[in-house]
Amino acid sequence: MNFELADEQKAVRDTVAAFAAREVAPFAADWDKRSHFAPELYLKLGEIGIMGMTVTERHGGADLDSTSVCLAVEELSKADAGVGVTVSVHAGLVTRIIEQFAQKDVKSYYLPRMCSGEWLGSFALTEAEAGSDASGLRTRAQRRGDSYVLNGIKQWATNAGVGKVVVVFARTGGPGPGGISAFLVDRDDPGFAIGRVTDKLGIRSSNTVDVVLDDAHVPASRLLGGEGEGYKIALKTLGAGRLGIAAQAVGILAACLETAKRYALDRHQFGRPIGAFQGVSFKIADMAMDLDAARLLLYRAAWLRDRGDTGIDASSKAKLFASEAARRHANECVQILGGYGYTKEFPAERYYRDAKITEIYEGTSEVQRMVIAREILGRLDQRTSKDRPKTIFVSDGKPKPETPQRVE
Repeated sequence: MNFELADEQKAVRDTVAAFAAREVAPFAADWDKRSHFAPELYLKLGEIGIMGMTVTERHGGADLDSTSVCLAVEELSKADAGVGVTVSVHAGLVTRIIEQFAQKDVKSYYLPRMCSGEWLGSFALTEAEAGSDASGLRTRAQRRGDSYVLNGIKQWATNAGVGKVVVVFARTGGPGPGGISAFLVDRDDPGFAIGRVTDKLGIRSSNTVDVVLDDAHVPASRLLGGEGEGYKIALKTLGAGRLGIAAQAVGILAACLETAKRYALDRHQFGRPIGAFQGVSFKIADMAMDLDAARLLLYRAAWLRDRGDTGIDASSKAKLFASEAARRHANECVQILGGYGYTKEFPAERYYRDAKITEIYEGTSEVQRMVIAREILGRLDQRTSKDRPKTIFVSDGKPKPETPQRVE
């Protein structure tokens, strides 16, 4: 087992960390206060290869491995979690989907300008009645000649208000997952409009809107994959999306530790730094321990993904642990800073607000626990007592499974 990052991965981490310290961190508080989206930032990120980090060099990308992608999102999120999620959705989900599932001419047209940061991508799956149960979506797409006509409203689409394209999931067939298809919708397509702009608790420098499709005409050439393959595309890519949110949470947690440590050393009470008191030092110790654990889960899941492991439990474990640790320790960071932590003079309150969303999007914590449990136990909700193996206990107290038998 080797826990050392490769030289290329260290270079990505260090490059993005320096960029974030220079181009993001000094402005994060102001962007948060004004809910300001900074488009020029993403052109600069394009120049260093981050906006196309999952795209092959043939289409203008950097073709980074999954660990490097996580390192980039982590460092950006440490400076501003809103910037981290903007990049994660664009480069971790949308460009990946386009390269894997779009037709050749569509890739050639969109990907180079998306890799440069000129055009941003958005991902639109959620609807008012289709959140955790994404297979229940109602947006419809009907084939008419050389186009599909889409009707419906998507919620909470990150980047859609400022982006060029949106990956939209719509129903082309009957109910259930098999009736869902995926489309690449351009903001210039007739019938496409931006609806409500979401006013959020945290990640306020990211753009979040509703997408309105009112007889939106989308060329059939921008169907992603084939008809009925949309749900499979969503499941295949959401594993990568969960790694992005886990990386975002790790970045927030790292920022909490850095802020708490600095304050614990600088702030004096009763004639000594407050870090000398057990009540503070133990909080920081726990914060450091959970940061290490979250990173190990995250990097392990990324490593497995690069080796072709298609299981989703590793990314779910990373996302679940990192998000809950970030939220818990953001609270402790505010507590360590005391009254200052509750003010906008320090960034602790922003970390507190930003951390909460990581437990919700890309699958709630409850959904992650369902995914992990099913990997261990199987889908018990689809089994009856007739299918259940019976276990008896013998005199030594050890379980002895019997051959499955019919229960009358």
